Amino acid sequence: MAPPTLPATDSPNGSPSGGPRRSEARERLLATASALFYREGIRAVGVERILAEAPATRATFYRHFPSKEDLVVAYLRGVDTDIRAGTQAAIEAAPSPADALRAIGSAVADALAEPGFRGCAFLKAAAEYPDPDDRVHQAVLEHRAWYAATLTELFAQVFGTSPRRPNPEHAARHFVMMRDGAMSGAHLDGADSVGAAFHRGVEGLLTVLH
Repeated sequence: MAPPTLPATDSPNGSPSGGPRRSEARERLLATASALFYREGIRAVGVERILAEAPATRATFYRHFPSKEDLVVAYLRGVDTDIRAGTQAAIEAAPSPADALRAIGSAVADALAEPGFRGCAFLKAAAEYPDPDDRVHQAVLEHRAWYAATLTELFAQVFGTSPRRPNPEHAARHFVMMRDGAMSGAHLDGADSVGAAFHRGVEGLLTVLH
């Protein structure tokens, strides 16, 4: 799950007309920060480090990001955008809701073996920003709420209207819990082993009543 690069704007609020306007400086700052945040941790990377590696001036940085927190939120929004796009593509390409869930699960398992994988960007950010009222923490919660809601809808379609219909929300929460565990444990227990276990868990959710 490599950190993404977002389309940039010339100012924190976009162009004067309200639409996005590309800014190479903003893209460069965001791409540099995203890679550093994901690889080394958010609080471990200071603004000066980002400016040195981008490179960019302090004035340029603050023109695009009034604070480091604004940059961190932009980083997480970029990860969120990539995951949403990948999830939507998996749903649209799948012949059935069950296959869509399998495809989403495969994307999780595949990410575990990617070069440079360092776990879930959102779990890592939440650990560094535990205050539930913090903007960074809120960005994490917003992403997870969307992810769980998307899975719940897919499980609802899989389970249908059977009298013994499982609870789609319970299944979605179980999926998220397994994903969190896989993302956290792959570097300890091996991507192949954890990925295979995750696949088995997804299959179980598609067949076992909750």
